[in-house]
Amino acid sequence: MSETLLSVRDLRVAFPTRQGVFEAVRGVSFDLGRERLGVVGESGSGKSMTGRAILGLVRPPGKVTADRLTLDGQSILNLPERKMRAIRGSHISMVMQDPKFSLNPVVKIGDQIMEAYRLHAGRGSGNARDKALEMLAAVQIRDPERVMDAYPHEVSGGMGQRIMIAMMLAPDPEILIADEPTSALDVSVRTEVLNIMDRLVRDRGMGLIFISHDLNLVAQFCDRVLIMYAGRIVETIEAKNLHNARHPYTQGLLNSLPRLDQPVKHLPVLERQDSWRDAPLIDESMETELPGGL
Repeated sequence: MSETLLSVRDLRVAFPTRQGVFEAVRGVSFDLGRERLGVVGESGSGKSMTGRAILGLVRPPGKVTADRLTLDGQSILNLPERKMRAIRGSHISMVMQDPKFSLNPVVKIGDQIMEAYRLHAGRGSGNARDKALEMLAAVQIRDPERVMDAYPHEVSGGMGQRIMIAMMLAPDPEILIADEPTSALDVSVRTEVLNIMDRLVRDRGMGLIFISHDLNLVAQFCDRVLIMYAGRIVETIEAKNLHNARHPYTQGLLNSLPRLDQPVKHLPVLERQDSWRDAPLIDESMETELPGGL
C-alpha cells in the first residue's frame, strides 16, 4: 500500500436506545492509501455508518469515539462543524447510494455542481462554470451544456449517478467514499460508472473507499477488501484472493451467491454464529490474526 491518507483505529459509533446503548460500529481499524479499498457486508453491518462517522455526519444522540482518526496525519475526530465543513468536499467527498435523494430537485444540475465547487475551492462563478463543464465531460456525459441547464428529474438514474460523481470530484478531494454507488443501476450502466470512477481515481492518485454488498463486484474492482459483520471488521484480504477467504462469515456470503458454472437447486442459507461478533480479525494481507483491528 502507498502512503497513508486516512488512518482509523478503534472507531466506534453508539446510539442510546430504550434497551441500552447500541453500538452500530465496534472497534473498526484500517489504513487507506492511494488505493481502492472495498468494504463489504450485509445491510446493518456498519458499512455506511463507518463512512458517515469519518465525515462527521453522525448527529446527536449518536456518539463517535476513536483512538485515532487522522487525515494526512491530522486528527479529524469530532472537529467543530465549521472545521469539518472545510474538510468535506475539499479533502474527502462521499457519493451516496441514490442520486434521487442527493440532488436538489428544484435546482438546476449545473448550479448544484458550481455551488459545490465554489464552496470548497473558493473560486469565482466563471471558473466554477468551466470546472462544472469539465467534470461533466470527464464522467462521459454528452452535451454538458444541455445537462447544466437540466433538472435532476430530467436525467436517468445512471446519468444522475455520474453527475453526483462529477460534483463530488470537482473540488479535487484526496479521498472519495462511494456508498453503493451502482446498486440502483443496470449492469451496462454500472460497468460504465465503475470505469469512470476507476479512471478518475487512478489519474488523480486518490484513495477510494468503495462500500458495497456485491462480493463479485468488489473482487473485480478493488485492491483490498474489508468484510464487516455486526459493526466489526472480521476479515481483511486482497481483493484478488476474496474467493479464498477463510472467515466462515465471508465463506457463507460467497456460498450464498448463485453461479452460472455450478447451478444448484437451492442456495445454502448463511447460518450466523454468536462467536463471530467478537472473534479475532483475520488479516490475510498480514497472514495473521489480530484482536479487533489492525
